[in-house]
Amino acid sequence: MRFVVMVLSFLLLAISLACGKADDNKTPVISGPPSTSLPMPPVSGKSLNDMGWQLADGQHNSFSQYNGSVLILDFYATWCVPCRDSVPQLIALEKRFKDQGLRVVGLNAGGPGDWPMVPQFAREFGIRYTLAVPDDDLSNLLLGDNDAIPQTFVFDREGRLTKHLIGFDERAGRDLKTAVESAVNAK
Repeated sequence: MRFVVMVLSFLLLAISLACGKADDNKTPVISGPPSTSLPMPPVSGKSLNDMGWQLADGQHNSFSQYNGSVLILDFYATWCVPCRDSVPQLIALEKRFKDQGLRVVGLNAGGPGDWPMVPQFAREFGIRYTLAVPDDDLSNLLLGDNDAIPQTFVFDREGRLTKHLIGFDERAGRDLKTAVESAVNAK
């Protein structure tokens, strides 16, 4: 009987080694990032509150400066047609809800070649809301799993993400308006 137990133990050990189960120290392999519509945790270890954007005058703003406000972060490029289509609604929302604490920040994701085009873009559309260039950490966090633009993020007064939209059309416009109204009117 003891011999049978030893043989079975040996066979289990051999099977386990053959299947790669014996080496628990191996790092698991991930085939790709998880599919999600929510931002992934920052790889840098920074919190969202420490991330921000560079203004044209060289000043740096951080997410934490907008605590207590409803914040729209809109990633765009001047050459992006759906981005251009979304601007009038962003202007209207900012104008309508500014006194209730809404802040809109347009973050240019068009790259260094697009940054010089921003002043003309702002004049063309009459943009009064903040336009800036996002820090790499912020772009990686919010656009990490999908770099399509426009992407619009609505954060409530507590800094929680309440809506994330990719692209812009009539439906996205309605969803954005509803999300902003809800966040502005939340107690």
